[in-house]
Formats: sequence, C-alpha cells, structure tokens
Amino acid sequence: MTTVKNPSEIKPSSRALRPTGHLGKPWTILVFLTVAFTLLPLLALTWQATGSSDGVWAHLIANVLPQSLAVTFTLLIGVGLGTFIVGSGTAWLVSRYQFPLRNILQWALILPLAVPTYISAYTWTEFAGYTGPLQEWTRILGGFETSRDYWFPDIRSTTGAVLLISLVLFPYVYLPSRLSFSVQSSNLFDVARLLGAGPIRLFLRVALPAARPAIAIGVILALMETMNDIGAVEHLGVRTLTFSVFDTWLNRSSLAGAAQLSLLLMVLVFGLMAMERHMRSKQSYHGRSQSNAMQVRISLTGAKAFTACITCLLPVLLGFGVPLFQLLHFTFASPAQLGDTALYSAAINSINVAVASALICILAAFVIVYAARRSSSPLYIHASQISTLGYAVPGTILGLGILVAMTSFDNWLSSWMQSIFDIRTGLLISGSLAIVIFACSVRFLAIAIGNIEAGYAKITPNISEAARTLGHSRASALWFVELPMISKAAGIAGVLVFVESMKELSATLLLRPFNFDTLSTYVYTRASRAVFEEASVAALMIVLIGLVPVYVLTTMIISEQNAKSR
Repeated sequence: MTTVKNPSEIKPSSRALRPTGHLGKPWTILVFLTVAFTLLPLLALTWQATGSSDGVWAHLIANVLPQSLAVTFTLLIGVGLGTFIVGSGTAWLVSRYQFPLRNILQWALILPLAVPTYISAYTWTEFAGYTGPLQEWTRILGGFETSRDYWFPDIRSTTGAVLLISLVLFPYVYLPSRLSFSVQSSNLFDVARLLGAGPIRLFLRVALPAARPAIAIGVILALMETMNDIGAVEHLGVRTLTFSVFDTWLNRSSLAGAAQLSLLLMVLVFGLMAMERHMRSKQSYHGRSQSNAMQVRISLTGAKAFTACITCLLPVLLGFGVPLFQLLHFTFASPAQLGDTALYSAAINSINVAVASALICILAAFVIVYAARRSSSPLYIHASQISTLGYAVPGTILGLGILVAMTSFDNWLSSWMQSIFDIRTGLLISGSLAIVIFACSVRFLAIAIGNIEAGYAKITPNISEAARTLGHSRASALWFVELPMISKAAGIAGVLVFVESMKELSATLLLRPFNFDTLSTYVYTRASRAVFEEASVAALMIVLIGLVPVYVLTTMIISEQNAKSR
C-alpha cells in the first residue's frame, strides 16, 4: 500500500475523479456476452415461432385458446384482487393499529413466501380432500357419513387456484404496502379525521390512494409469479396459457406451435412489466413528497382487537400453517422415505445447481453493475435493464427458448464435427446439467443485479476515487475498497439466488437430463403419480430452505427501522 508523507505530493488526476466514459475491452466483452446469453432464449423462441406449426393452430384456436385465455385472465384478475385485499388490508392493520400478537404477526405475514405455489396446491388438495383432515373434521362435527350428505367446495378448480395462489403470494403486496403506510404523514389522517372520516373511509379514501403505486407494484409482481406457475395449475386442473404452451410442445409434439403460443404469452408479460415500471416511477415521486411526520398506532380492545388479530392470523395459518402441518403429518406418517437414496440424490443435485447458479449470477451481476457505474455510456445502463428480463419470463417459456437455442447449437456442432472429423458429437449441452444451471442463471440474474446495485448505491464514487489519488490502481481500488464494501450485498444476492434455484420447477422440469431430479422435480413427479406423501420430506426441505430469504428480509427490515429510529 502506498504511503503519502506530504499532502503536497498528491497530484490527483482529473481522469481519476470521474467516470472514464469507456471501459476496457475485457469488461465490454463480458457485458455484451452476458446480455447476449440473456437474450438468447427469447431470440431462439422468436426464430422457432417462424417455423411451421403443422396445422396445430386450427386446433388451438378452436379448442385451446378461448378456454386458456379466459382461464388465464380469470386467474390473474382473481389473484390480483386476492393479493390486493389480503396484502393491503393486513398491512394497514399492522401499520395503523396495536392489537394482541401484532408484533409477531407483522413478521409472520411474510412466512407464506417460503411456500412455493406448487407445494401449496399439493398440500391443500391432500388437506381438503375427502380423506384429508378438513373433510374428516367436517363429517365428525356434522354427523355426516358420506360425501353425499354434505356439500364441500372443490379445491381442484379455478376458484381453488385463485385462493391457493393468493394465499402464498399476498406478501408481495403486504411488504410494499406496509412500507408505504408506515411512512405516510400523520397530517393526512389528522385532516381527514377533522373532516369526519371514519376508520374505513380513512383507509379507502386516504391511505390506499397514497399507497397506490407501491400496492400496484406488489400486485403486478404477484401476477408475474402467477404467469410463471405450472405445477399448481396442472395439479388443480386449471388450463392456463402457460400450461397450454407445455401441453402443445410435449403432448402435441409441436415445438413451433408452442413457441408461437409463448410469444402470445410474452405480450401479456411485457405488458405487466411496463405497468410495473410505470408504477415504480410514480412510487419514486410519491416517496419524495411525503412528510417525515409518522402516525401513532391506535390501540384496539375488545371485539375490534380480536377481529384485527384474526384477520392477520388467518392468512398466516392458511398460507403457511396448513402446508407445514400437512408436510409434517406426512413426514411422521411415512418415515421410510427418509431412507430413499433418490431423495438425497435430488437434494445433492439441487444444491449443485443452486450453488453454481448463485456464483454465476453474482459474477455476471457484478460485471453488469460495475460497468454501468464506471462508464458514462447509456449502453451499459440498457445492458443492465436487458439482463433482468429473464426474471419476468415464465420458466416454461424460458426453458423452451433455451432448449431451442442449445439443441440448434448441438446439431450444428455435430454436423460440423462430422463433416470435418467424421465424428458425431450428439447433444453435448441439451439434456445436460449445464443447461439447467444456465436456465436458473438467466432467470434469477435480476435478483443478483438488484442486490448488488443496492450495495453499490451505498458507496459514493468519491471513495474509490480517493483510493486512486492515494496511489491505488483501478484494479487495486476495486479489490481492496469496493469489493469488501459490497460483499454483504453480494452474499445476500447469492443466498436469494440459491434459494430461488432450489425451488425452481418450470424450467428445470423441461430441461433436466434423463434420470436427473432436483427436489422440486422429485416432488412434482410423485405428486403427478398421486403419491405426494412419498415426497413430503423433499417438499418440507424446500419450504424450510424458503424460510432463509424470509429471515434475511425480516432482518434487513428490522435493521433499517432501527437505523431510522436512532
């Protein structure tokens, strides 16, 4: 490390004090390779969609699309309303009022995020089925003997899908809503009360409109997760547009038709993305306009306190408690599955995929964010935005695009090797572990980029430039100054990508090699054979791993609140 004895010896370079406006060739190549690999599935899918669909569209238009589109829009509207009502309602209660268990419930309401939608569907169909605990209790309490003696709602329906998906996705709305409600100025509510507004009118006419951008972002994120789902809708018998892509490819053997359906689905996805970006811009403006005056929570007693407590407790019990109860019940009822070697093989495969994906995402995200930070060129800003597209693309479509791209590459390479060396290489990448890791890396790169950007946002350019004036090279300043300061953000990014990769089903299901299971596909295959109880340990492992980001998120929120209170 260079030691400066006399301040007059420092001769700062003007170049060292501002972005250079350009990067070296290695950085530029890495950035555009990352962008190219992110766009590759979408470009391959578009190219495949130009091929012949062998007349499958006549069948799709007549028998598939009308129903799929209607079901998809019904599901999106239902989940949107469900997550909005539960998420914003519970957020308002814990932000505005004090009642029994409130301090526990404000964090417990995040727990349903740990349960993937497909595990929620599997556990609830067992819990609410004819032989499940819910109907058994109904028959005992009602004195019924057979199912003909009473009516019970069918969980395997569009309504059931709306309910179950909403119960695990409402925290997407709860978190931003709670943050928005907690920073709203108390002056707004004081004026409204002086004008005669009661609690309900205060919520509907004042709090909700002020928090609308934040709520809209949460709802749109929940809808994008709904579009990505394949396991839950298939198990519940709900034929969405995403399921139709899967069915057209595998059951009707029409890759071009599936690609064309995928592009139709992408129109809906990009529409949701545009809405989300629009709402984020509004949220940013809204956040700057708020007063720092915070409202004091109102203490509830009696029936009102009980109602508020039950209102916040029910989503936790239904979205997290029931799946956890059912998984524990099956685990203790069939302990023999703990000796299944296939379970541990699937766990090891999941860990290998998740670790590799996390490392790739951290490195790629760092390259993208560092380039955008160091260069004044808008190209690197656009590169960062493009690299996050993978998270918005449903896993089924992403998997289809990657398969098209890699299969085409493998076929070209095999033909070239045969023409030059008379050797057929076969499918080197398609059907390999590498293609699964690639899919997870593309899909969850946005998570890593977001966290590393947040880490870099806390570092002013002056810090690294000060290191330059003290004799450090740019590489030395990066290694000894910047990387240690973003290490926590990179670690959080790695953990989140690891967990998401462990839970990922759609793309893994389509791309996995033969005789290769991750925990998610292990659970899927057994649920498809109606023996979900044999996969309860694997599903329980996924849920417990899913608690990790919930813990990280909760810790971050608490630390931020403590920092603000000082």
